[in-house]
Formats: sequence, structure tokens, C-alpha cells
Amino acid sequence: MRKLVVVLGVPIDNLTMSETIDRLDSFVQIGRETGKTHQVATVNADFAVKSLNDPELRLLLCEAEMATADGMPLVWGARLLGIDIPERVAGADIVPALAGRAAEKGYSIYFFGAADGIAQKAADRLKEQYPNLKIAGVASPPFGSILEMDRRYIDEIKRSKADIVLVALGNPKQEKWIGMYGREIGAPVAIGIGGTLDFMTGQTKRAPAWMQKTGLEWVYRLLQEPQRLWKRYVHDLFGFSSFFVRQWWMMRQQNGPALILPKTDLVLIDQTAYLTLSGRLDRNNYEEIVMSGMEALKETGQIEINLKETTFLDSSAIGGLVLIAKQAREQGGDVCLKEVPDRILQTLTLLKLDQFFDIVDENGKPIHVSPQTVFVEPSTHVIRMPRRLDVNTAENQQIKIMQALQSHDDILLDFTETRFLASAGLASLAHIQKEAQRLNKKLRLANCSTDVQRVIKMVRFDSLFEIVEHFKAPA
Repeated sequence: MRKLVVVLGVPIDNLTMSETIDRLDSFVQIGRETGKTHQVATVNADFAVKSLNDPELRLLLCEAEMATADGMPLVWGARLLGIDIPERVAGADIVPALAGRAAEKGYSIYFFGAADGIAQKAADRLKEQYPNLKIAGVASPPFGSILEMDRRYIDEIKRSKADIVLVALGNPKQEKWIGMYGREIGAPVAIGIGGTLDFMTGQTKRAPAWMQKTGLEWVYRLLQEPQRLWKRYVHDLFGFSSFFVRQWWMMRQQNGPALILPKTDLVLIDQTAYLTLSGRLDRNNYEEIVMSGMEALKETGQIEINLKETTFLDSSAIGGLVLIAKQAREQGGDVCLKEVPDRILQTLTLLKLDQFFDIVDENGKPIHVSPQTVFVEPSTHVIRMPRRLDVNTAENQQIKIMQALQSHDDILLDFTETRFLASAGLASLAHIQKEAQRLNKKLRLANCSTDVQRVIKMVRFDSLFEIVEHFKAPA
């Protein structure tokens, strides 16, 4: 069973290096059989801090098939939260070990990213070390946005039929690239590996083993590249530590004696599973929580979890809820949290997971509802956008809007229900706006949540679209 602990809102897998390689091996086998691409992230403190202000990155990390603790701050943080992650599992260690397993099992690897020549050099070195290793291909695209990346790279990887794609584009670009193109390239495993290829080729020297184990590798890196890294490390140090202290303190304040015995009750009614969780939920009953969710998912993807009588959720229990929601969405369903106690809601909000789940009150009404105050003209054609505008929904939504552009002069895209806007959705919106301008049609966005607006502003699309804060369609 997958075990997760949430640190700074990011679910981290509780794994050793050997367990990580075994799981990657199983991902390849499953992907070969089913066509599924497994996204894997090697998460360090910089990832976690960036995810606090990047909703797309945060959700991609939540929904990744595996996220390893590539950084001692995450290992220490988990331990302070009461979860013993046994060791750091760094991308720089995963890649050589995975190459050895791939050579043994006959898996092929595609090297994608890094500076020109670095990926090829890394592939050559691994081939020397493991003569039976199959190199599916090597490519180093020029620096630029993934929204403007040359399609030939995606086509080349797809034709290579690689089992494993190592994506060295740096965070968050590599995670967003995998989220946008992972399903299309069809590789069973796609791993964001950051600067691992630089380490492997000697382009960047790695710290001695004792510094890696004691969490001082950042000092070594800083001494190597002070001008480039000092701002990032200062930002990460204060960002990670200040947020972690808030998480630790809030969970410590709620960590009182159990007044209600922990239990789970599951009922199935009309294709919806109603799961009631009571009492103190923590690492001691993590398996029971997840197994209840998995039992429900055997029957339906729609799950409502009532937390009215839940007194405490630790970081592992929250990770269990994230895992259940991820599995439900893979089945085309979702998870709704009902009657969440204020203290637990505060924790989910602090971890920025209140937008990851649908959260409703005792009457089933969403607790986050945007006010609608501005009226639009009767001639305006309103199109309701989906809950997720990502690689799975963008194409169909684009077709729908493009058709509307042919018969309407004023179109408003209503994002009231949209919780997640991904890079694939942004690319689709840019294409639609270009067509609207060509046809001299008016296209506006409305009722965008804080997270959706942040994603739009991060790529400066707020200058491309007119955004209406709140609107109400005429009766």
C-alpha cells in the first residue's frame, strides 16, 4: 500500500531507495500492459516552496504516481510531524540505480533536457556502465516555454516507444511538461530529474557522501555557485522553515487526547459511497482509512467523506485522503469532504488543499462560493468551463468554444466551477483567443478562482484576456 505524508501541502512517498526502484519497475510493467504513463517527481525544498504559490505545480505533485523526498529538509520535516521517512531518495541516486534495473530487464530510456550535449554525455556514461542498457533517444530542446515547444520533440519521444523518459528541464517546467504531454508520449514512466544529468557528467560536482547524509549538500552547492544560488537558498530556507513551523504548530495545537474512538463506516447508495471517519486519524490507522476508500472505489468513483466527528488528522491521514481522491479521479469520479470541523478545515486551508477537495457543509452546499454581482448583456453567450481544464478536457472544450465563435460575437467563459487550470488549458485558451481576434469577436473570462487567476498571471495571460471578476447572467 502506498504511504504518504503531507509536508507543506505536498504528499511525499515514505520509501527507501530500493522500494523506489521496485515501484518504478512495477510502473513500467503496468504501463506496458495498460498504456498508462506514471508521473514521478523528485521533490526537494525548492519544489515544496514553489508549489505554495503555483497551483498547477501543487496539483501535479498531489496527483503524481510517486513523489520522493529528494532533500533532507523534507525527511526532517516528516520526522518532526511524527512520520519516520527512512532516508533521502534523490534523483541523482535514482537514475543510475534505475538504469541498472532497466539494463537487467530490457527497458529503454529516453534522455530529454539539460544543456546541449549533456544528455548525450550522460547516456553514453550509463551505457558504458551498463552495456545492455537500451537508449531510446536523446534530445536537448532550446530554452523556452513549454507552451511554445517544438512539436517534433514530442513526436520523436512517442516514436521511440521508450519505457522511461528522464525529463531534465528543471522545476516546475519538467513537471508541467510531463503533465501536459505525458499521456501523449505514451511512456510507462516519466520522471522529472532536475539537474541530475549535470551531476552525472561532472558538469556540477556533487557533495561528499557525508554532506549528503547530514543535509549539508546545499552548503557545498552554494560554495560552488554562490552568485547563482544564494538568492534561491535564502528564499527556500525562509519559505520552507516559516511555513513548516506554521504547519507543525497548527497540528501540534490540535493534537489532543482522543475523545472519540477512531472508526470508519462505509455505505453505498445510488452509485455514491458515503464514508464516515470518526475520532483521531493518524499514522496508526492510516491503512484502515485508505482501505476503506479503496473498498468504496471497487464499486464507484464518487465518494463523500463525512468528517463531522473527526477530531484530528495528522500529515499521514491527510495523505491518505489525497490518495483516495487521486484514485477516484482516475476512475472518472471525485471525493467530497462533508461537515469538516473548523480546526481541520484550517489545516487543509493552510496546506492549500482546500481547493484540492470539494468541501461542503451539512446541507451539501460548497463552502467556497464566488459571489455573482455583475450582469452581462442578453446577447452574451456564456460557456461554463469544466472543473479541470487540463490535457483531458482542453481539446473538447476548445472545439465547443471554436464552434460558438462562428455564431456569437460576444462570448464569456465562466470559470465558476473550475478548480484547476493546467498548461494544456492555457495553450488551448491562447489558441482560442487568437482565433477570436482573427474573427474580430469578443472573448472574456469570468469568475476565476484565486488559484486560476494566479496560474493566468504567472504566464502573463492577464494581458491577453479581459477578465470579469464576478458576473450574473440575465434572467
